[in-house]
Amino acid sequence: MKMPRPSEDAKAAFARVVPDEPAITIKPMFGQMSAFVNGNMFCGIFGEDFFVRLPEEEIAKVKKSGGRDFEPMAGHKMGGYVMVPGDWRTKPPTVLIKRALEETRKMPAKKPKKK
Repeated sequence: MKMPRPSEDAKAAFARVVPDEPAITIKPMFGQMSAFVNGNMFCGIFGEDFFVRLPEEEIAKVKKSGGRDFEPMAGHKMGGYVMVPGDWRTKPPTVLIKRALEETRKMPAKKPKKK
């Protein structure tokens, strides 16, 4: 399966919607762009689409409003993440991003892998 590639416009829009604070890092992940706090991913883009990490009950609400499972490979759902419906560039999902950051911040920090 060929991975979708985000456009330069999508990458720039992503950098604009992610909160600007020292604890957050933006870095490439499998050719995409993702945002991390304490080493844990809380949101990202997959091709031209936007996803967030949320608790399961909140994922269900997003799916009821048009969101869908985040499946980087068909049939392989990435648990804890949901694709955000709508045009995230013209109407950034600020509330969902803040919620994802808040929940992910509670997770234990990941230690960098030894090289």
